[in-house]
Amino acid sequence: MSSTQTLRDKVAVVSGSSSGIGLAIAQELASRGAHVVINYPFLDMKDAADAAAASLATSGLAVCADISTVDGPGALIAETVANFGQVDILVNNAALAVNLPFEEQTMDHWDQLVNLNARGTFLLTQATLPHLSGRGGRIVNIVSISARAAPPLQTIYAGTKGMVESFTRVWAKELPPKYGCTVNAVSPGPTMTDGFRAAGEEAMKVLGPTIAATPAAKRMGEPEEIAYAVAFLCEERARWVNGEQLFVNGGLYVD
Repeated sequence: MSSTQTLRDKVAVVSGSSSGIGLAIAQELASRGAHVVINYPFLDMKDAADAAAASLATSGLAVCADISTVDGPGALIAETVANFGQVDILVNNAALAVNLPFEEQTMDHWDQLVNLNARGTFLLTQATLPHLSGRGGRIVNIVSISARAAPPLQTIYAGTKGMVESFTRVWAKELPPKYGCTVNAVSPGPTMTDGFRAAGEEAMKVLGPTIAATPAAKRMGEPEEIAYAVAFLCEERARWVNGEQLFVNGGLYVD
């Protein structure tokens, strides 16, 4: 086996992975030999998701499943198992953010974010557990420094990411004895995804003070930097890392 193919023949599911950080994670895992399932929520995204799956270094699969629904998580895992027979790695990445004053956040925002960010992670992990391939499984939850740094305008988003952080800590104690897996989290800071690029100059001005306060460099993170941290936790040699939250934000938040 090539020294770079450290995840050869592993099957990885990455929710919300047709673009942004999720796609970067899928590409990094595939570059290490894993078969990766690309997940996207809506049928009008099919062409882009199929192209993303086709671009992977190993055989990939694109599955349409809305993780914010009750049935979507189970459908994603069922399709994965039908094609690959098992799951070795689950990355709970799918999420939405709303940036508004607290007084302007609505029940629609609540339902959108809680159903996807929190309930979706809960249900997707439940659906995965019966299909974990035995010892060596990996569950990685994508959290956010918002869960700790408490930024203004992110009441619901920060709250949902705090839930996922708590899930990680509980599952890291509860699940490994039963399923032979580890459970960890990666917590990005502001990351230069296509979504951030599309937000325009005004949004970047708002982020200016945050970027300027980042110790490692006065810039946003790159999706590939988040992906590398996730892949590290998925490696066999990371088998003794369990229950950790790995902050990948250039030191913008230090626990």
